[in-house]
Amino acid sequence: VDFVSRSDVVDWRRLAPCPQWVEGSRQGDCMSERSDRGRALGQRLDALVAAADLPWKRERLMVLDAQISEPGFWDDPQAAAKTNQERTKVADEIQSLDGLVSGLGDVVELLEMAEEENVEDDLIVIDEEFAALEKTIASLEFTRMLSGEHDSACAYVQIKPGAGGTESMDWAGMLYRMINRYAERKGWRCSVLEYQEGEEAGVQSATLQIDGDFAYGHLKAETGVHRLVRISPFDSNARRHTSFAAISVTPQIDDSIDVEINDADLRVDTYRSSGAGGQHVNKTDSAVRLTHIPTGVVVACQQERSQHKNRATAMKMLAAKLYALEEEKQRAQADAIAGDKGEINFGSQIRSYVLQPYQMVKDHRSSYETSNTGDVLDGDLEAFMEAYLLIGNDEN
Repeated sequence: VDFVSRSDVVDWRRLAPCPQWVEGSRQGDCMSERSDRGRALGQRLDALVAAADLPWKRERLMVLDAQISEPGFWDDPQAAAKTNQERTKVADEIQSLDGLVSGLGDVVELLEMAEEENVEDDLIVIDEEFAALEKTIASLEFTRMLSGEHDSACAYVQIKPGAGGTESMDWAGMLYRMINRYAERKGWRCSVLEYQEGEEAGVQSATLQIDGDFAYGHLKAETGVHRLVRISPFDSNARRHTSFAAISVTPQIDDSIDVEINDADLRVDTYRSSGAGGQHVNKTDSAVRLTHIPTGVVVACQQERSQHKNRATAMKMLAAKLYALEEEKQRAQADAIAGDKGEINFGSQIRSYVLQPYQMVKDHRSSYETSNTGDVLDGDLEAFMEAYLLIGNDEN
């Protein structure tokens, strides 16, 4: 990979000198919004480059390249795959930041020439380039907030309706679609591990495996109870109903983390896969449900036609849930010692989706809200996740 040869911490005044940035010179035309915009982007990019520790990453990339070129590297396919994955991640980060440094430098130089020559077409191109750079930098800043131990992991997402029969099952089905659409927007792979169709509509239970960079870091913001207020399509009197459904998100923990599960603590049930047809249909009792008796944690998988494969996947899901449960206990103990800031109840409402008598989606943790209910239910969740992560960073 050819990387841009620039300083790791960029002095934007030296990289693309704009007279406005030199005190006391050319006040007037150079004091433009575009110059301020370029300087602000340069400062944000400096912060990203400094936080990424690019000198260390460049050295790490050379070490990984040397390992990959060694004879016998592929003798251990599992270890080789992890090394290759790390190499790709490090190289992509270096190339991304170097590309931004180079791109912003080019735009700032173009801006300087446009200010001198007053070329309108150049200003249009500059505005478009600034908008694209702002979008990319904002995305990288968002990713920086995902610094938790498992934030970079893939995720298991379980969706269950609350009390309310068909209404809640239909709402759970809407949340199932919302999460799927969000994964599609991100370009992530979404696999159905378990799907139990509702009696009249929606789902009784569904579990998804979502594979993508920082999938857990993003989706953990969805954990909790979601409340829907709408005119019920199942009520002949067209009355307004309130429905609840819960989303649980756990990380797909690394195989190197050992979670001890005693077979004596497990109840294993097998059953025939069911659902809406297609991939959910299976003619044998290959679906597996595991119940961890001491904790009451239940997981199920019906993705494969092989009972053994479904059990293996279910065991990984169970290990992830037990690991997350243990982490939650440790956090609760730490809060008790430090003095809890407020009572936190499992299953408390995190977000309300109001479709009638007005249109509003509001997150009760961050107070972020929007009237674009259709976009949110179609998977536009990034703003809610960013607001949630900002709260977590402020508390830390």
